[in-house]
Amino acid sequence: MNRLIPIKALFTPVYGVNLEFINLEECNKEDLDSIRFISRTEQNNGISAYVKKTDEIKPNPAHTISVAVSGSVLASFYQDEEYYSGRDLYYLSPKKKMSKEEMLFYAYCIKLNKYRYNYGRAANKTLKDILVPAEMPIQFKNILLNTILIPSDEKLFKKHIELQTEKWQWFQLQQLFDVKKGKRLIKADMTQGTTPFVGSIDSNNGYREYIGQEPIHKGNTITVNYNGSVAEAFYQPEPFWASDDVNVLYPKFAMNPFAALFLVTLIKLEKYRFNYGRKWHIGRMEISEIKLPVTIEGNPDFDFMENYIKSLPYSSSL
Repeated sequence: MNRLIPIKALFTPVYGVNLEFINLEECNKEDLDSIRFISRTEQNNGISAYVKKTDEIKPNPAHTISVAVSGSVLASFYQDEEYYSGRDLYYLSPKKKMSKEEMLFYAYCIKLNKYRYNYGRAANKTLKDILVPAEMPIQFKNILLNTILIPSDEKLFKKHIELQTEKWQWFQLQQLFDVKKGKRLIKADMTQGTTPFVGSIDSNNGYREYIGQEPIHKGNTITVNYNGSVAEAFYQPEPFWASDDVNVLYPKFAMNPFAALFLVTLIKLEKYRFNYGRKWHIGRMEISEIKLPVTIEGNPDFDFMENYIKSLPYSSSL
């Protein structure tokens, strides 16, 4: 199991050049002297504009991770080119040689901690101590390169596959999955460790904390909250412990991460059915239906689901 270490063990946090956009000259991206201006936005890989580069201002280096420590706290993006940055932007310089895939992975891991910084709390003092995996799990490589972690530069956009939902068909979840319940584990019985504990929350991939108990559910499954933040769903790539407020969907088909991300999105669309304290218990979940693309034979078209997810450019809303 991958252990957790603080960011400062892998990266050197450095405060960025701290420029005011109003004092810079905006230009077109295609101009020879243009350079990215990274702000605290969560959109467009952090790029809010392109400005003219000057010899008087040394840019932040390429192959670093830009991190907002206020505003959109922990909006984190891999930057493959030199860039200018506004206030309250740090960059993380790797202490050892890292591939682009690893940098994308760590940017994503950092972003998952944003739930800790609600209500105006800044991350300037605690950024270096945020815990991240010591290594990138090998199974994440394809996800990183093909789905949610590709920077949103136009040259990297892929052509979207069009959705024609009027041709889709309804399937009960029990046709696709075996639905199993999580198990209660009170705080007093938890020990510290590296097993993800999935609770009924709506962020951080459902991870509430890491515990020392052995996992009770397998990876390559989908967790769905039946209580609390009902219908929040997450793909779980690694073994984990799920609380008793969470149901776990074990696929009856050969599921891969891409098809799983497609299905997770559709499952979350059912959230509106469970307002006002209505819970999505196992019996109700098994007979719930989602509408899916189908093959000529009328079976769920998992190849289409996979290829659609692979066609998506990076989006911070995914």
